[in-house]
Amino acid sequence: MQLIYLPQSLDARSSYGVRAFRSHFARPVVFVPRRPRLPLLSVKAAKDPSGPKVAIAGISGAVGQEFIRVLTERNFPYSEIKMLASSRSAGKEVEFDGETYVIEELTEDSFDGVDISLFSAGGSISKKFAPIAAAKGCFVVDNSSAFRMADGVPLVIPEVNPEAMADYKLGKKKGGIIANPNCSTIIALMAVTPIHRAVGVKRMIASTYQAASGAGALAMAELEQQTRDVLNNDPVTMNIFSWQYAFNLFSHNSPMTENGYNEEEMKMVKETAKIWGTDAVSIAATCIRVPVMRAHAESINLTLCSELDEQDAKAILSKAPGISIIDDRANNRFPTPLDASNKDDVFVGRIRQDISQPGKSGLEIFVCGDQIKKGAALNAVQIAELIL
Repeated sequence: MQLIYLPQSLDARSSYGVRAFRSHFARPVVFVPRRPRLPLLSVKAAKDPSGPKVAIAGISGAVGQEFIRVLTERNFPYSEIKMLASSRSAGKEVEFDGETYVIEELTEDSFDGVDISLFSAGGSISKKFAPIAAAKGCFVVDNSSAFRMADGVPLVIPEVNPEAMADYKLGKKKGGIIANPNCSTIIALMAVTPIHRAVGVKRMIASTYQAASGAGALAMAELEQQTRDVLNNDPVTMNIFSWQYAFNLFSHNSPMTENGYNEEEMKMVKETAKIWGTDAVSIAATCIRVPVMRAHAESINLTLCSELDEQDAKAILSKAPGISIIDDRANNRFPTPLDASNKDDVFVGRIRQDISQPGKSGLEIFVCGDQIKKGAALNAVQIAELIL
């Protein structure tokens, strides 16, 4: 019998829990919670008869579960809420704001009378149902890549380009789709945009160190199991990735493109150009999967249009919304994924001049952000707040 400990961030009762990945392990298994399960929500959202009617598509997934946590933390106003998922999850129960909701199967009729819907159910589901919802007058905030580069669909980070969705307001426009950017793009641009606004960025090189959370709960479970396998000198369980994940790192698992960059890297290039509204900035990225459970890290090198002293850069970043600074050279203390896990802010440190570039025309920074929170659910809920 094989004992497998569930990752702390995994909800064993969701579709990403025991049933969803028991079949991925060859030997008979017993799943053991790592700690007692805490109540799903600790504070109340702002239920109000005058609030919008809300739906969550993909409630059983990791981001769907994060949606309801963030809605609660931010006291998001709502009058009614629907929990939607595939037929496999329909009939299960979800606790939210002191009430128990039964998950409904996502259908074309799910959005009748719904004002705002948060989607995190995958690109194919978004492509099918988001236009249907929008046609019924619903504002869809989509977390997939389905509409990010579509003409006429705003791609929004609220701290960066809220003006892109200025017309998307309840009572002003009747429905529409707003796209949530890729998590790596969000984390990078939260840190780089204040610098770009101050002096302009000519070139950006990003190297990402991406956590298992970006690949889903099955990857998180496999990373934990592989770590145990290696330490126990057992055969390494490999069902999600083709490579050993524990004590290793490898190129991001998204498909490769003809130019030698993978799709994750090209998302950062294309999405940044759309969000900033310019193709004048040269961008390249290298995205790597690292054996970290949650929260991505990024090393970012900038070539600036005007010179900027590192102390001035630090001052600019310290005033930027959604940014926290950890930059203690004396004690070698800088951002880590653990600092960022379950936090709203993106953490920035290692702020220094690039000594390979002349004068003060180059800057280096290191960034950490929670992929599930600010990189997905929180950004989407902030977009929904702009719709109100």
